[in-house]
Amino acid sequence: MKNLISQLLASAVSTLQQQGVLPTDLSPKIQVETARDKAHGDFASNLAMTLAKPAGMKPRDLAEKLIAALPAHEAVREVSIAGPGFINFFQDSAWLARQLEQALTDAKLGVPPADPLQRVVVDYSSPNLAKEMHVGHLRSTIIGDAVARVLEFLGHSVIRQNHVGDWGTQFGMLLAYLEEHSVDAEAELGDLEHFYRQAKKRFDDSPEFADRARQRVVELQAGDAECLALWQRFNNISLGHCQAVYDRLGVSLSAADVRGESAYNDMLTGVVESLRASGLLSESEGAQCVFLDEFKNSEGKPLPVIVQKAGGGFLYATTDLAAMRYRHEQLQADRVLYFVDQRQALHFQQVFAVARQAGFVPAEMQLEHMGFGTMNGADGKPFKTRDGGTVKLIDLLDEAEQRAYALVQQKNPDLPEAELKQIARAVGIGAVKYADLSKHRSSDYSFNFEQMLSFEGNTAPYLMYAYTRVASVFRKLERDMQQLDDLAPLSLEHEAELDLAAHLAQFGPTLNYVAREGTPHVLCHYLYELAGRFSSFYEQCPILSAEQASQRDSRLRLAALTGRTLKQGLNLLGIETLERM
Repeated sequence: MKNLISQLLASAVSTLQQQGVLPTDLSPKIQVETARDKAHGDFASNLAMTLAKPAGMKPRDLAEKLIAALPAHEAVREVSIAGPGFINFFQDSAWLARQLEQALTDAKLGVPPADPLQRVVVDYSSPNLAKEMHVGHLRSTIIGDAVARVLEFLGHSVIRQNHVGDWGTQFGMLLAYLEEHSVDAEAELGDLEHFYRQAKKRFDDSPEFADRARQRVVELQAGDAECLALWQRFNNISLGHCQAVYDRLGVSLSAADVRGESAYNDMLTGVVESLRASGLLSESEGAQCVFLDEFKNSEGKPLPVIVQKAGGGFLYATTDLAAMRYRHEQLQADRVLYFVDQRQALHFQQVFAVARQAGFVPAEMQLEHMGFGTMNGADGKPFKTRDGGTVKLIDLLDEAEQRAYALVQQKNPDLPEAELKQIARAVGIGAVKYADLSKHRSSDYSFNFEQMLSFEGNTAPYLMYAYTRVASVFRKLERDMQQLDDLAPLSLEHEAELDLAAHLAQFGPTLNYVAREGTPHVLCHYLYELAGRFSSFYEQCPILSAEQASQRDSRLRLAALTGRTLKQGLNLLGIETLERM
């Protein structure tokens, strides 16, 4: 609806420009907001106030002319002026009801495909295979996954890329230790953190082992078959650990999506040579660097992008440049999204700029760093174990399920054990994910089990319970939420019905915003508001005890669309819904 109103206002501006009321060189940014006071309309725009000065008119006078020039549309029942010159729009309830009727018959709930459709590479999760996944990997994994799901729902072709850390000097140490303990390797690797610590201790304590580890690095980089076989064995076990976490979290990453740093190893020399051929390369203290004028330090000196160390080794920047080149030339991406800690913002600004100057990617290819903040403990400090160690992600999920089990058992002591465990798993995992996704990704946030498992407020349990309330209505009628053909059509009369309906109609625009900005918290807020509006509707508009059959049918249809929207929205966030809790 906001897009439609924006288009109507743009048409009115064009008409006034043709009439000489507005300057022809104006290209106003038209903003339409949801009205705070429904008595003044459903949507409002301050366009008249922003254009009053260049028009040389009072805002209210210009508002009158804009309204007079507005094309008629069946979606708009009334347009009025409020305050100093706000233009308020009242939505037509019959038109709104027809839109929702169409949504009910559509598998995509009336959400049209994005235009234009794109090939989008989503780079997310990317753990280091030298260690087990820890809580620091949670945000990249679930935020990236939610955005990938939304993009796919809108019709984009999404290519997931798990850019795991599977190369580098630390692997020499690990391979040497794996070789030394080959008999019990699988058992040793059951705890990757312990394996890494043991290898590091051996490296620090034994000069002979350290020399052997360094030699393994050289052999690995040279493509030694035996060394590569050991490296592949380690990676397979380590990736198995990662996949177990992905499956537990319910994210859509698979082994086929893994394309680690090692995949670009053979391309790195070519990247450096291409930079040299482009005249972008400079030597600084023996290292090969690119200096760009737009990146300077506090003293005003250019900051280098180092692509090859003095000793000949390559860096993350070199690998990222190779990956960008590959994603353009081989994957033919229109857009690439990087879900990486926002502390890497400067790195990505620099490598994006280098990639464009070197011609590795075309100007029209979108490169976007979707940075995120840190996850802290309830005390606001970095999330750690009691002894100060790193919290394994799998341990966090175990505790979430255990806490959810105790909570659900307390509320429903008579539930069968199998169902109790199923509910606890869905609630526990959903609570962890939603607590993170509901915060703006750029913000730091404090992890708190008590808050995230609450059935009140903006939490996963609250939204999951809201869905079960809708499901219970249809369960009482022994009716499927999808089977509505025999019901009378929607008729929006009560204020709570109109409020719920208007919010349902914003599902598509909400998803488009999430896809554009990479911000799942906007979808979380939409679903929380939807649950609240349904609660008000449920209290004020009896469904099963409605006065008339047609009224009951209309409200059932509204409830069904609410339930299906809640379920679809939570699914896009990677959160499971339950028929009862």
